[in-house]
Amino acid sequence: MQKPTGEELDVLNAQLASSTPQEIIQWAADQYGDDLTLACSFGGISGMALLDMSVKIKPSIEIFYIDTHFLFPETLKTRDVAMARYHIRPVEYQPGITPQQQAEQFGDELWKRNPDLCCAMRKVETNKQALADKAAWITGLRRDQASTRRNVQPVGWDEKFGLYKISPLAHWDEKQVWQYIFEHDVPYNPLHDQGYPSIGCTNCTRKVGEDEEGRAGRWGDSKKVECGLHR
Repeated sequence: MQKPTGEELDVLNAQLASSTPQEIIQWAADQYGDDLTLACSFGGISGMALLDMSVKIKPSIEIFYIDTHFLFPETLKTRDVAMARYHIRPVEYQPGITPQQQAEQFGDELWKRNPDLCCAMRKVETNKQALADKAAWITGLRRDQASTRRNVQPVGWDEKFGLYKISPLAHWDEKQVWQYIFEHDVPYNPLHDQGYPSIGCTNCTRKVGEDEEGRAGRWGDSKKVECGLHR
């Protein structure tokens, strides 16, 4: 896959500036066909909204998720509910190292001592497998999610994974996503109703206070703000 120039990306994003998320998904489906894949963690509301939109636009779209071996039971239940609701078979990818092997090689609770390394092994390397033969992937990134995501565009080039990154909800805010979910009766992770606006692994996710940013509940008191998939 040839990397686009900055000017080419600017043209694409200008063309899609007034497009709805559904129109952006349709554009991506037309552009990349079966080389397009949708990442859905069954944790975030953005991913669930995009899942609902995508299967209605392209029923055969590939959907994948990463089972880090540290997912919440509620996340796995949401996956099962979505599978039954949408008649989908998401592709599961797992890390090449088990939790036991990780503990033996790097010591217990690596996520506390070196969360970057833990995420790199369990998420980033696994994501490389999922995207190895793809031309583009759809993500649930939104500008309002965190300060690190304020410049997200609907179409970008993913340097880390070497393909196009499509973010149909880039210009939506959390309220708009919830509105879509309620209007379309989209299933979502019940942890959202228990004070978890951002859901990752069990070891690195906590409830957040009313005055905290949505992703403040990730990685405890460390300075880490991204798992590495999007930075």
